[in-house]
Amino acid sequence: MNIRVVLKILGIVLFWESILMLPSLIIAVADKSYEVNAFVISIIICGIIGFVLKRIKIDKNEMRKREGFAAVAICWLVMSAIGAIPFYLSGAIPSYIDALFETVSGFTTTGSTIIKDVDAIPRGLLFWRSFTHWIGGMGFLVFTMALAPLIGGRSVFLMRAESPGPTFGKLVPKLSESSKILYIIYGGMTAVLVVLLIAAGMPVFDSFIHAFGTAGTGGFSNNALSIGYYGNPWIDWIIAIGMLLFGINFTLYYLIFIKGDFRSILKNEEFKLYLGYVSAGVLLVFLNSLHNFNNNYSEALRHSAFTVSSLVSTTGYATVDYNTWPMFSKSILLTLMLFGSCAGSTAGGIKSIRILALFKSLLYEIRRIIHPNSIQTIKIDGKSLDNDTLKSILIFFFAYIIIIIFAVILVSLDNLDFMTSFSAVIATISNIGPGFEAVGPMGSFADFSALSKIVFTACMIIGRLEVLPVLVLFAPSTYKKH
Repeated sequence: MNIRVVLKILGIVLFWESILMLPSLIIAVADKSYEVNAFVISIIICGIIGFVLKRIKIDKNEMRKREGFAAVAICWLVMSAIGAIPFYLSGAIPSYIDALFETVSGFTTTGSTIIKDVDAIPRGLLFWRSFTHWIGGMGFLVFTMALAPLIGGRSVFLMRAESPGPTFGKLVPKLSESSKILYIIYGGMTAVLVVLLIAAGMPVFDSFIHAFGTAGTGGFSNNALSIGYYGNPWIDWIIAIGMLLFGINFTLYYLIFIKGDFRSILKNEEFKLYLGYVSAGVLLVFLNSLHNFNNNYSEALRHSAFTVSSLVSTTGYATVDYNTWPMFSKSILLTLMLFGSCAGSTAGGIKSIRILALFKSLLYEIRRIIHPNSIQTIKIDGKSLDNDTLKSILIFFFAYIIIIIFAVILVSLDNLDFMTSFSAVIATISNIGPGFEAVGPMGSFADFSALSKIVFTACMIIGRLEVLPVLVLFAPSTYKKH
């Protein structure tokens, strides 16, 4: 591995991270709050390291796939480690492990929290906490490529490692232009969401906080009761629809908004599957939990739709405590947590495109057994899936399950009940946020041991980067010269 390439990319990322901390510092200064010095120190540390590293001279052709994957994993680890400093130095989160957990949860758009009394956290830190959702939602390196192309065409290796989904395709030939288009769409949709929330009666600061969490499908709130704090049906529906929209592949938005190809979304098999299991989930949860709302149909539909939208998009906002719902509803929600939304969105989970490919592979094998001499292929949207793509999906799925098993075993050392431990691992590796029982929508991860929090932190990064970029760091061959 060419370490100079990795360090230069890290320098660019840290330089921009220091700049992105400035709005939080401005809010802290305006509030005359105690975290001002913590932000100043963090910005100086991040800025100096970034400025020095970004000046490293490299040959653009030295960038290879392994440098791209390793750089993405290292950048996410280091930017999270520095991003945690304001929480730690300010004393708002006294334990650095807890501060790192909270920051990684932000950048990976997970939304799991160790903060029990979020109302006591100053606004500057709350803004930084939620802003990390927005930064990490589309990808930090995608963001930096939109602002300043990193290393020419070779940056495609970075985007492949950071973009969710089994395949990656550029919107336009130039990668930097693709990044800009993605962020224009992403920023525009976020701005519309802010305006709608303000119009619905949410305070301006709260609107930005929850727009960041909805757009990044993260779920951090500045209220302990999450969206349920407002008790406003309009806000519930705006955020519910917003979460579903940000769970759709952004390539479809490009085709609709830029190309004017409105038919593309109706032909897309992944979108149709996503819409199908979301609709089925809402219907089943609505019917099963109706008695929890005293047969009030409008209330039951609103909360069912919101909760399904929140968990399938891996956002994690809540209007009610779904821990009190019947086991059938919770089983549906747990399944949706694993499935997640579309590839190329800001959501986590396995992704519906992988579920679709695995299901079609199963049908393919059944047909091959029945008709062994027939020539068949696995197609999605009329295009044949090549063996490399199918292999990558199977490898991802296998690694995903193995990591969940080992993580649950390690977390079980805390001797909590199975549903709490299992759902906590699913909630972190799928970047959802809340789970069930003690880590439900009204709970937190605060009572877990330091070891478990480290496991959860690793799960969040592994889940966000979809396993391979992190595993590349542990392969000895990565560090060989050739």
